[in-house]
Amino acid sequence: MGRILQVVGYQNSGKTTFVVDYIKMAAEQGLKVGTIKHHGHQGTIDMGDHKKDTGKHRKAGAYVSVVEGNGSFFLASEQVSLSLDQMISLYSHFQLDVIVVEGYKTAGYPKVVLISSHDDLHMLDDLINVSSVISRVVLPVTITKKYNCFTNPLECIKWLLTNKVGEMID
Repeated sequence: MGRILQVVGYQNSGKTTFVVDYIKMAAEQGLKVGTIKHHGHQGTIDMGDHKKDTGKHRKAGAYVSVVEGNGSFFLASEQVSLSLDQMISLYSHFQLDVIVVEGYKTAGYPKVVLISSHDDLHMLDDLINVSSVISRVVLPVTITKKYNCFTNPLECIKWLLTNKVGEMID
């Protein structure tokens, strides 16, 4: 299928901006990229289709609803909860080169960790499979010796793409 790369960090650390920039640079290289985002906030996801047919189908009791047309595809459910591995398995049908996972800190895939402040440094003690760190603050030498560290997210993305960082999966 391709390779999987995670992007983790606390809220407002720049994860989504990083993922968007990664997608743009990967697409420029002709790579097909899929994304999976963990909704770590309180409450359910607002699907915004409640007045559309898919929303009506779910409200009527549909366990899952799919709409497809003119090259668009939308899958919605308010009753299904998939694990990260199940979502990755679902993505296997799309023949992707890279799946970028935003969040899911405890998963074991190679990670880019975004550090916004010195208070975030403890996160590195709890994470496994850290491939690189992007920091807005000066990092201790112990960290810069242990990880590939960047201050510029675009330089990190170039490094990730050049080195094809990510866990290969079938």
